[in-house]
Amino acid sequence: MVEQSKQASRAMVWVLAPLLLLLVSAGSSPGAHAADHDGDDYMMVAMNSLRPEATCLGHREIPPQNGTWVPLHHPLGPCSPSPSGKPPSLDDLLRQDQLRVDHIHRRLSGDVGDDKTGSNKESADADVSQEYHQPSTQFNVGSTSKNSNPQSIDLAATGGGRPRLPGVIQTLVLDTASDVPWVQCVPCPIPPCHPQQDTFYDPTKSPTYAAFRCSSSPCRQLGPYANGCVGNQCQYKVTYPDGSSSSGTYVSDLLTINPTNSIAKFQFGCSHVEQGTFNNRTAGIMALGGGPESLVSQAASIYGNAFSYCVPPTASHKGFFRLGVPRVAATRYVVTPMLRYKQVPTFYRVLLRDIAVAGGRLNVQPVVFAAGSVLDSRTIISRLPATAYQALRAAFRNAMRMYRMAPPKGSLDTCYDFTGVVGTVRLPKITLVFDKNAVVELDPSGILFNDCLAFIPNRDDSMPGILGNVQQQTIEVLYDVGGGAVGFRRNAC
Repeated sequence: MVEQSKQASRAMVWVLAPLLLLLVSAGSSPGAHAADHDGDDYMMVAMNSLRPEATCLGHREIPPQNGTWVPLHHPLGPCSPSPSGKPPSLDDLLRQDQLRVDHIHRRLSGDVGDDKTGSNKESADADVSQEYHQPSTQFNVGSTSKNSNPQSIDLAATGGGRPRLPGVIQTLVLDTASDVPWVQCVPCPIPPCHPQQDTFYDPTKSPTYAAFRCSSSPCRQLGPYANGCVGNQCQYKVTYPDGSSSSGTYVSDLLTINPTNSIAKFQFGCSHVEQGTFNNRTAGIMALGGGPESLVSQAASIYGNAFSYCVPPTASHKGFFRLGVPRVAATRYVVTPMLRYKQVPTFYRVLLRDIAVAGGRLNVQPVVFAAGSVLDSRTIISRLPATAYQALRAAFRNAMRMYRMAPPKGSLDTCYDFTGVVGTVRLPKITLVFDKNAVVELDPSGILFNDCLAFIPNRDDSMPGILGNVQQQTIEVLYDVGGGAVGFRRNAC
């Protein structure tokens, strides 16, 4: 662990210091990918490139191989370790997405905290729909002996497949807007637990497992996630936007990231009871929020207070997640300040200044974007202030006037009928301009979603925007939590 801390410190100097220096200067956007360019303002996009294929195509770009890198996938896509299941309907997906957006807005307005009662009675069945389009990855939880060390594992034991690591493989959804990581733990009867394809984590089989006593410091610091005490063991509860929840014992055990990286005494929820419906291809949630309970906060002293991920353009491609500082030249990122909410430290926020469509700025008044935008790995479609969305929609429709419009699809109100269009579509570029002139050009997969403009308006301009995972596709999003900056690197996956 000492050597890992030294390595993290050296990497922090090399990468994060230049990131902070880049905040002083104007940002610039690296080159383009995944489309042929028709001049500077439009791109010719093959429509089949925006839809997943039946087989996994792997990584479009080779990820930088720093020590904590792990592949990322969509739970139901062909790159999933369990690639099966019927895709959800668009209506279900959008309904569940709106529940999450409403929950974030309520937390920021102070109307609700973390409701442990599960009082939101919207159907939780759609939760599976939303998880279809959420980034997931695999970690190992637990150990086989008190001296388990990933570096000592025989990597040939699996015949060239995934290395055999301590504990059990757990497929977890990455969540930047929650604080408490959790996995399902034996005993976990179904119901109230959900079926999962991974082996259930059994604390009795891991000699490094320990439950926190109610008087322990980690238990006292759970704050809104504390849920009482049972048999002198600390209890937690986390509730999600649709009213679904996970509750159980707050514990620690070995978390193995990959063959050369692990975190001893990692703190997480050992879930024994759930409400609502969860995807049976996932075993829990890996929380990446700004609270002290999250993976990022717990690993800060080892890997540096930073993490990044890249969401792939379709479910038939792989992305990546990595904890700590990337070994990528800082000049390849455009950088904007990270803002935080004092009342809800979970959330990471950035300040959007303008949007450009086909090279033309919308020139919306700065006050429209004053509430900032929350970065969220699990919200699917980005939300914009109403005034900004109206301007974006008008500019996009004008740039797409050569194509026949289709009826709205739920809350997606700018849709197109590409029937008869052969091969490619001439798509206007859309760029997001963040504070400090950090200019981020969206991938085509971040512009069209089900043949519709992939943005939705908030009810008014006072509500914070949300940058969802569709707009983040193919972009490495670097959260330099310790340095107070967010970096964007295009064409990363």
